[in-house]
Amino acid sequence: MKKILLAGILISVLLTSLSYAGFFDNVFKGLGSSTQSGPDDKSIVSGLKEALAIGTENAVKNVSQTDGYFRNQLIKVLMPEKIQKVADVLKKVGYQKEVDDFILSMNRAAEKAAPQAASFFGDAIKEMNFEDARKILNGGDTSATEYFKSKTNEKIYNSFKPVIASSMNEVGVTRSYKEMIGKYESIPFMKSESLDLDHHVTAKALEGLFTIVGQEEKKIRTDPAARVTDLLKTVFGK
Repeated sequence: MKKILLAGILISVLLTSLSYAGFFDNVFKGLGSSTQSGPDDKSIVSGLKEALAIGTENAVKNVSQTDGYFRNQLIKVLMPEKIQKVADVLKKVGYQKEVDDFILSMNRAAEKAAPQAASFFGDAIKEMNFEDARKILNGGDTSATEYFKSKTNEKIYNSFKPVIASSMNEVGVTRSYKEMIGKYESIPFMKSESLDLDHHVTAKALEGLFTIVGQEEKKIRTDPAARVTDLLKTVFGK
């Protein structure tokens, strides 16, 4: 009798814990299940893909808008460390505006180039198989974001950098940089280090984009209001 009572208590505790276990619990319990009470494997994978499509679309839209990078202190493209001394000296001798314009122009380039990432995220979602889905569903809060990094980071960088370079020329980053360095080097005994500006802005733009993708993933995992389609509600619960 005591064994039966103990088993009942353990089952009760387990069910209570599962009810608070988070966004993907109902999904993961459905993996490999042949019962008709929940969504099948195909629906689960489709629901996950739909969630990730919505999350990445929101992330790209977020950073692509005007001030998407510049007004977000979490992802704002800052002065390259190599030339921070240049910026500090110029601000002290009356070139604050030039420094500010340079930082703004880097962020404008990132915002202009960011939409290029959408197709890479879309391809990664299409290529996702059931085993990928299982790992994501059983992973941490940003396991999908890590999946995207492993599948897209190098591809995005290689295709993104020329767009960033072109965008920087168009919005005046390169010109602002040359003007800023020229003013600095006109000061006696001042010499600046060489810098791959295209790499700096591209790397920071990607870093910021994946940060926002991670935020979107956490939102969909934890906020029922973020499950905006019938499939998401069916698979992940309302």
